[in-house]
Amino acid sequence: MLEKFCNSTFWNSSFLDSPEADLPLCFEQTVLVWIPLGFLWLLAPWQLLHVYRTKINRSSITKLYLAKQVLVGFLLILAAIELALVLTEDSGQATVPAIRYTNPSLYLGTWLLVLLFQHSRLWCVQKDSWFLSLFWILSVLCGIFQFQTLIRTLLKGNNSNLAYSCLFFICYALNVLILILSAFSEKDDSSNNPSFTASFLSSITFSWYDSIVLKGYKQPLTLEDVWDLDEKIKTKTLVSKFEKCMAGELQKARKAVQRRQRGRAQENSRDRLHGLNKNQSRSQDILVLEDVKKKEKSGTTENFPKAWLVKTLFKTFYVILLKSFLLKLMHDLLMFLNPQLLKLLISFANNRDAYVWVGYLYSVLFFVVALIQSLCLQNYFQLCFMLGTSVRATIMASVYKKALTLSNQSRKQYTIGETVNLMSVDAQKLMDVTSFIHLLWSNILQITLCISFLWAELGPSVLAGVGVMVLLIPINGILATKSRAVQILKYFAWEPSFKKQVHELRKKELKNLLTLGQIQTIMIFLLHLSPILVSVITFSVYILVNSNNVLDAEKAFTSITLFNILRFPLSMFPMVITSMLQASVSTERLEKYLGGDDLDTSAIRHEYNFDKAVQFSEASFTWDRDLEATIRDVNLDIMPGQLVAVVGTVGSGKSSLMSAMLGEMENVHGHITIKGTIAYVPQQSWIQNGTLKDNILFGSELDEKKYQQVLEACALLPDLEVLPGGDLAEIGEKGINLSGGQKQRISLARATYQNSDIYVLDDPLSAVDAHVGKHIFNKVLGPNGLLKGKTRLLITHSIHFLPQVDEIVVLGNGTILEKGSYSTLLAKKGLFAKILKTSKKQMGLEGEATVNEDSEEDDCGLMPSVEEIPEEVASLTMRRENSLHRTLSHSSRSSSRHRKSLKNSLKTRNVNTLKEEEELVKGQKLIKKEFIQTGKVKLSVYLKYLRAMGLCLIFFIILAYVINAVAYIGSNLWLSAWTNDSKTYNGTNYPASQRDLRVGVYGALGLVQGVFVLLGNLCSARASTHASNILHKQLLTNIFRAPMSFFDTTPTGRIVNRFAGDISTVDDTLPLSLRSWILCFLGIISTLVMICMATPIFITVIIPLGIIYTFVQMFYVATSRQLKRLDSVTRSPIYSHFSETVSGLSVIRAFEHQQRFLKHNEVGIDTNQKCVFSWIVSNRWLAVRLELIGNLIVFFASMMMVIYRDTLSGDTAGFVLSNALNITQTLNWLVRMTSEVETNIVAVERINEYIKVENEAPWVTDKRPPPGWPSKGEIQFNNYQLRYRPELDLILKGITCDIKSMEKVGVVGRTGAGKSSLTNALFRILEAAGGQIIIDGVDIASIGLHDLREKLTIIPQDPILFSGSLRMNLDPFNNHSDEEIWKALELAHLKSFVAGLQVGLSHKVTEAGDNLSIGQRQLLCLARALLRKSKILIMDEATAAVDIETDHLIQTTIQKEFSHCTTITIAHRLHTIMDSDKIMVLDNGKIVEYGTPNELLKNSGPFCLMAKEAGIENVNSTSL
Repeated sequence: MLEKFCNSTFWNSSFLDSPEADLPLCFEQTVLVWIPLGFLWLLAPWQLLHVYRTKINRSSITKLYLAKQVLVGFLLILAAIELALVLTEDSGQATVPAIRYTNPSLYLGTWLLVLLFQHSRLWCVQKDSWFLSLFWILSVLCGIFQFQTLIRTLLKGNNSNLAYSCLFFICYALNVLILILSAFSEKDDSSNNPSFTASFLSSITFSWYDSIVLKGYKQPLTLEDVWDLDEKIKTKTLVSKFEKCMAGELQKARKAVQRRQRGRAQENSRDRLHGLNKNQSRSQDILVLEDVKKKEKSGTTENFPKAWLVKTLFKTFYVILLKSFLLKLMHDLLMFLNPQLLKLLISFANNRDAYVWVGYLYSVLFFVVALIQSLCLQNYFQLCFMLGTSVRATIMASVYKKALTLSNQSRKQYTIGETVNLMSVDAQKLMDVTSFIHLLWSNILQITLCISFLWAELGPSVLAGVGVMVLLIPINGILATKSRAVQILKYFAWEPSFKKQVHELRKKELKNLLTLGQIQTIMIFLLHLSPILVSVITFSVYILVNSNNVLDAEKAFTSITLFNILRFPLSMFPMVITSMLQASVSTERLEKYLGGDDLDTSAIRHEYNFDKAVQFSEASFTWDRDLEATIRDVNLDIMPGQLVAVVGTVGSGKSSLMSAMLGEMENVHGHITIKGTIAYVPQQSWIQNGTLKDNILFGSELDEKKYQQVLEACALLPDLEVLPGGDLAEIGEKGINLSGGQKQRISLARATYQNSDIYVLDDPLSAVDAHVGKHIFNKVLGPNGLLKGKTRLLITHSIHFLPQVDEIVVLGNGTILEKGSYSTLLAKKGLFAKILKTSKKQMGLEGEATVNEDSEEDDCGLMPSVEEIPEEVASLTMRRENSLHRTLSHSSRSSSRHRKSLKNSLKTRNVNTLKEEEELVKGQKLIKKEFIQTGKVKLSVYLKYLRAMGLCLIFFIILAYVINAVAYIGSNLWLSAWTNDSKTYNGTNYPASQRDLRVGVYGALGLVQGVFVLLGNLCSARASTHASNILHKQLLTNIFRAPMSFFDTTPTGRIVNRFAGDISTVDDTLPLSLRSWILCFLGIISTLVMICMATPIFITVIIPLGIIYTFVQMFYVATSRQLKRLDSVTRSPIYSHFSETVSGLSVIRAFEHQQRFLKHNEVGIDTNQKCVFSWIVSNRWLAVRLELIGNLIVFFASMMMVIYRDTLSGDTAGFVLSNALNITQTLNWLVRMTSEVETNIVAVERINEYIKVENEAPWVTDKRPPPGWPSKGEIQFNNYQLRYRPELDLILKGITCDIKSMEKVGVVGRTGAGKSSLTNALFRILEAAGGQIIIDGVDIASIGLHDLREKLTIIPQDPILFSGSLRMNLDPFNNHSDEEIWKALELAHLKSFVAGLQVGLSHKVTEAGDNLSIGQRQLLCLARALLRKSKILIMDEATAAVDIETDHLIQTTIQKEFSHCTTITIAHRLHTIMDSDKIMVLDNGKIVEYGTPNELLKNSGPFCLMAKEAGIENVNSTSL
């Protein structure tokens, strides 16, 4: 029929059976024309519908669009011309075949459709459609055949169809032009991310990414250079989608849990009933209930909704999964075409009669198949990694969101570290698994296909080889699990905080590392050996089974290619399984967390038309369901606008009462009704990392007038003058660079600035001086303060404010003991009157139960660590300058003076801005930004690492690897000689000796390869362990020796990161990537050497390809390295913001700012996502280009085989090509490894940075103090001067005084006068800038730091405790017996408390002592000092957290126990030092007065003024 249609032959195989093969013209004009057209017409309706559905605003017309439309217009005109020609030609006789009418008519319709289609794309973001691009590619490919047929016809001189041919040529040229044009992407104004607008060809080859790669090569990339994410993969979109799917799944899972519990309860009751008499059966229900209760207690572990997370994730991301599934399937099937094509090529090389064009066809097919395979694989990877990062973002955001609503009961099960881990580790684990998820089915598919093809080649003898491979899997699996067990130990190594312990732990860890290294070595050895072993065994078995079996080139090399394919799925399978197992643990953890109970605030009712501000009705609340209630049956009405004070002893439940009101506790019964919004000031002030202004505004709009009022009222103006940059000063993590008082005041200012109805104030005056406290009370809290008219609940220890409050509530043991106004309670002569009396006795009228600014008792924020002890050093300059401003402003405390000083300071600040800013950046701006290395890693870093490994070992390693490569080349050559035998001997007469020789040598060469890889790897495991040992030792020693100032300017997290992250990289990843790199590099070299040995001319191809390769590599590494750095820099803020949130949850919830924090977190994750996304694309960009180079190598190698077929035999061809096929993956891997090594060596660079930190003075010097020193405890200061850092002014400006043996000296002075610097001077935390301190005749600067510090005892301001047992906290070096410790505890009034604990001295103290109250921590520090019994005691007094009675106890103990010591007390409250022998008054770094209290009271100097302010008239008025 078609023959009639064309009027010529449609198909005849004789056309192909000639050296000059061609297809019949009729076939070319029908089938080959209709394929592209059919494709277009079939898919067009769907595409147009899709455009119509997703259309956006029409975009402007571009030149590119016009060019395409014009060219298609030309095609339309040409089709019309052709139709016209045919019609004119057709003069009625039936000479013109029907095909000449139909094709132009079809084309007319098609080009109209294309015009319409291109026009419709104006309404899309991506102007070029994949579907048109494929149509143009198909047209050009199918047109080639007709093109060459017509040219041949013309060359033969047959001009009958000249006009038709010319038209076809023009059309074909236009087709090619349009295809080229469609490769270009059109820019769109609406989006700056080129990936949205990239054309189809550009997006499958990732060419749209070129611009970033170029930019990254020219200069290091910054965050601004990285494009934003597509809306579809922004965190917000992902999470809302995820939550929709999650709601349903979680509901089902919760029901399942309830069913399980019911089932269990019934089973248990059945068991019981068997043993019960009839009359007891009625109590069955009671039993069931009891049982359920028990279950609830014990079963919190397993009773959480399970198995919903994976389903939810699948529902959320099924589209991507489907797309990637199809791509992977296509790739896997194409992969098996390679060995078949190889087989055909070898038979072509062996068959001298085959036509040359067949060889060329095979070569081209080789290239095309490889190209499509590459594109499929890379786009599959792209989708998988995108899926992975999206899953990670979703999990991170969901964990964050959950943290904001999680109930305290659930939250108690996690430390902050563990919650951050959910976000970092577990999300990462899921990300890894989702990237590999398709390997599960793909591995099985590949293995099945491989074995079936091999069976076709070699028959049953394949089973021998496959058997070996299968045997190796479990061995590898066992080794893998073993290595995993070793790694787990590593994670527990870091906690303890003393050098010796660390060294011990590190020793164990390194031993494990070496074992791990050796296990991994054996794994690599087996992996390496498997292909060699398998081929040796399979070939031997094949030959030995049957004497007729001869190994020829086709069989051998096809099999080897197949074995190479098989190696990948077999080695990946165990990995996929282990990562699935790890992820299942992570999923379980996440399911437990995300499925946990939310905060139940049903007992807190918010009513807006209610006559009381707050009403507690029979309210009982508890922190933990298993314990008894903390707040019991409280009934309390608070009227709007009242100021209510809550008082009570330590631990009476004051803070719990507030927490209950904020909904932070579990309700037992009763409820609380609240009218209006709440602002909250917690006892431990929570400060965010950001500017001071941000902390106060807390997300509200800035109202300048109100803001200034708040600053003034909260006494923050003097601080602003001192802080660098005023209210734009950067505050470090957890407010590290602020004193306790400043944090407290900022926290108060934050609450005051929010316009709320009810203010809940948990002891906001505990950390401030008396006069500041008074100022704040008057200006903010009191009857005339900023908050007058608001409802205020104030917890306080400061008795002297009580007369001014409306109502006082006295709490004891969680219940209200008394309530009423000040006068009624006094008249009642009840408990309150008693408390008042005791405290009045202890202090003058003005009970300053407060401590000044410096009290830093709030530092137990997130991850308090050993290094943070001297709070002082952090807020140094501030305090020094403070003294100046404060002394000025205190002398006349009028607010006008305040305003003036602020104005002045602003004036001066503007003048000196530049100078000051620079200086301040030097001095006070904490080093916020982590130093990001840019550019290449220096050679010296590599050398440092290699030196640490040991040069002689390195030589051996490289030698072993080189021998391995040589043996590899040898075995390949030998195989090709072996297959050549099949030509000389013909199966029947193959001599046994020859056969055994071939098998033997081949096996031996294989063994040599394996053994040398093993040797090389063992050496490298040893060397890398040695290196990490050396680096860790240097780092640890140096960090322990770093001066205090280093720890102030470096956040703890950063130091921990060096130890955890970077050391772990040096331990685990760096050695592996170095090893892989060397093996890869040698592998590629040997492959190229072999190809060149066979066809020397190949060198001409290698050189240009090599140049391109290095270029691509250079461009990529620069970009990728920087993106990786950006990734880690943008990732840590997510975690720190998260841990900040978790620690400030109560504040965020009280202010109801959850949405704002969620938004902030989403932005953070998106910023990190865009870096990760960009990095993934950069990998794909590289891989596509490298695979192209690899594919070209294969293509050229196969072309060489065809061109030089006369000189080469089939075995050489097989030998060259099977190696060339292997090179693509290896090339890709080499670049990946290069960039891995570069990325990981950065760890060495960062460790090195801290190894170079300068040290403090030596711990022990040659000059040792005499034994028993200091025996008397005399201290002399001779013109002693001190400054914090070289660029700052002096803080102590020449202090001279003598302190006699056993003298008690009190040091007083305003904030920042230099009191605490005195302690730093004695302990040589800071070195003298001039003068000297002499203790018992020894100049302290001349002896080692340890000798000095061991002999002094300090009771610090903030009690610092380590996580560990109580015993370890009191006596870390085990120098004391238990009796001594108990004695010390008794003296510190802690004996009854410790004895009451279940495990006594072994009681676990959590991080920073969070499970003890601040008062108890203070007493522990006292006990620690009592144990040390040194001659000199320094007390940095901090009794803010202790109620008055405890304070009294501490004072008495100190007087009695330390009577034989020289005591220096840095006082913040005068009454504690009125009984000292001498008093030293410091001001501005100088001693203003020094003498006995009586003398100083008589002189009307600064001390006298202070005493008057505190209401002390004479020494006796404070007698205890």
